Amino acid sequence: MTRRRWIADEVSGNRAALVGAHARHLTQALRAKVGQQFEISTGADVRLGRICSLQPDRVDFELAEAVTMAEALPITVAISVFKFDRMEWAIEKCVELGVARIIPLIAARSEPHLGAGAAKRVERWRRLARQAAEQSRRSAAPEIAAPVKLQHLLAETRGTCVVLSEVEASRTLMEALPKDAAGISFAFGPEGGWKQEELAAFEAAKWQPASLGSTILRAETAVIAAVAVCRSVLQGVLPKNEPD
Repeated sequence: MTRRRWIADEVSGNRAALVGAHARHLTQALRAKVGQQFEISTGADVRLGRICSLQPDRVDFELAEAVTMAEALPITVAISVFKFDRMEWAIEKCVELGVARIIPLIAARSEPHLGAGAAKRVERWRRLARQAAEQSRRSAAPEIAAPVKLQHLLAETRGTCVVLSEVEASRTLMEALPKDAAGISFAFGPEGGWKQEELAAFEAAKWQPASLGSTILRAETAVIAAVAVCRSVLQGVLPKNEPD
């Protein structure tokens, strides 16, 4: 049976611990017992961990040998903020698909109250990302950045950058992805799409426009579809990690 994986809150030598609500889920919801083994991500590697002590708000592990772990894919996803329940679903699925970084973006057509509330949601999004990372057996949760505006995004992104646009008619996503890409950044517009001046800013910053097809997709559907396509391309390009 596949062991459940946990991302440690504390690591010291051959010991690790879960604390607070993280520990309570293991002790109360899952009724863990001393002696049980799990996989524990330390940040540097993933190791077998045996529970050596239990308290309501703390679980301590004795760490043993390392186990094989999959690396995050070098995918950055900039998502224009949209309805929070649907955005949380998109974040969760991006984590499961292996992205390395998620950037909430305040676009021109982002609803003002959602843009204003996004900064207060970041810690919740980070908790959800951690839970999704553990569920999907990642070694670490992806970075969830603080919300930014378009100028900041364009200033900090490098490499292969693709803006998904429903008005793009000449280039599909597959055509926009180079076959030797070492990493890819995506930007997804808000409900209502990008304004023309935003598309001009992307063009000036050398972002490649691309389409996901002729149908109009919900924001969360477009995010998942694009990441899945990119994942397929990158997994055919990147070197495979061999088991230890």
